[in-house]
Amino acid sequence: MIIEQIYTGCLAQGAYYIESNGEVAIIDPLREVQNYLDRADKNNAKIKYIFETHFHADFVSGHVTLSEKTGAEIVFGPSAKTSFESIIAEDNQVFKVGDITITVLHTPGHTLESSCFLLKDKEGKDHAIFSGDTLFLGDVGRPDLAQKGEFTEKDLAGFLFDSLRNKVMPLADDVIVYPAHGAGSACGKNLSKETVGVIGHQKETNYALRTNMTKEEFIKEVTDGLLPPPAYFPLNVKLNKEGYKNIDDIIKVSAKPLSVKDFELIANKTDTITLDVRHQSEFIKGFIPQSIFIGIDGGFAPWVGALIKDIEQPILLITPKGKEVDTITRLSRVGFDNVLGYLDGSFNSWQEAGKEIDTLNSVSVDFLEQKINKKALVFDVRKPREFESEHIIGAESTPLDFLNNHIFEFPKTDDFYVHCAGGYRSVIAASILKSRGFHNVIDVAGGYAAVRNTTIERTAVACPSTLK
Repeated sequence: MIIEQIYTGCLAQGAYYIESNGEVAIIDPLREVQNYLDRADKNNAKIKYIFETHFHADFVSGHVTLSEKTGAEIVFGPSAKTSFESIIAEDNQVFKVGDITITVLHTPGHTLESSCFLLKDKEGKDHAIFSGDTLFLGDVGRPDLAQKGEFTEKDLAGFLFDSLRNKVMPLADDVIVYPAHGAGSACGKNLSKETVGVIGHQKETNYALRTNMTKEEFIKEVTDGLLPPPAYFPLNVKLNKEGYKNIDDIIKVSAKPLSVKDFELIANKTDTITLDVRHQSEFIKGFIPQSIFIGIDGGFAPWVGALIKDIEQPILLITPKGKEVDTITRLSRVGFDNVLGYLDGSFNSWQEAGKEIDTLNSVSVDFLEQKINKKALVFDVRKPREFESEHIIGAESTPLDFLNNHIFEFPKTDDFYVHCAGGYRSVIAASILKSRGFHNVIDVAGGYAAVRNTTIERTAVACPSTLK
């Protein structure tokens, strides 16, 4: 038996390759499926099933494409409805893969069709549970994504409480837990950086699995402090229910090198976003006016999904040389398929053509320290939990995820400073603000990590137990 976790850090997402006696099951595959095909071909094995733990909201799954390429059957849990051929399994239905079995455990709560998959080895012993977004390490899935009809997020949280206690917690302590996500995912509040655990350790450490917890306490703790989900989540759910284009076809159309002339012509004639994915240090030194920075080296795809509201948005790309296809692939993982092309030669060709460029003002924390003494305006674009934990006294919390909600809080004339934790998110924020006419925005290099090395007055670190 082979179990391989294929983890994608950009999405904080785990897909799984399971092989036994020449047969393969794939759980929650990414949209680009060649990786799974290559693994199976190398072992002379056949992909038999594609299991989906639920309709994913944070990425486009590869289930449809993988089924088309292999003939493998797609399996969802009870109550799922799809526009393509699939098996809608019953609770406790068993699927045989080689010498092992995979049992569907219907665990509604995160979504109504959410299911875990229990793998039993060839002796019939419970070996591992693929817990999807029902159970993470250190957390559980948010219960607010499937609110519809008569069900509220509190109703869903109640379903999740029952699912965990009736289906997951009775499993033996040594059963391995393979979740769909780790730290960085927006599908939970406080996920662990670890991506593999065991049931026993989760019972001891996961706040949501406390044995003395009432359902009312669970509902309150799980729903407390939930931020609104990113705007692209419902759009990805729709694609995962109804199907989508093959990513290979998307790449053929989108990986189009454009001359400076053609790039400028398309940018001026259409309602496009020019998206610059180079490193923030390069972007600061020079960029095409009105372009937006979201660096490929950071949490690229989720930030695109959070900040660009329409997955049909036409996009022109500025990428590091050699990163064009990688960028298009990562955009397609979250449903952004409308890339019109990329600037051939990257930003250098724009400069060499003598075109107008813009720069971003960025200062050190030492410079900020001097300005703070003179009552400088500081905006913190980290997440609310980060801000609550510790922040510069007098700074305003304007989280990057919801920058649009705070747009009227930024001054139009006086200089103001934006910072995040390390410098990535603040450059994203500054680029968006500058594109909207805030030419008085100043980035703080190094972010809050650098602030800690100064005497800038800050709040005390909050006790971790007060941060849910």
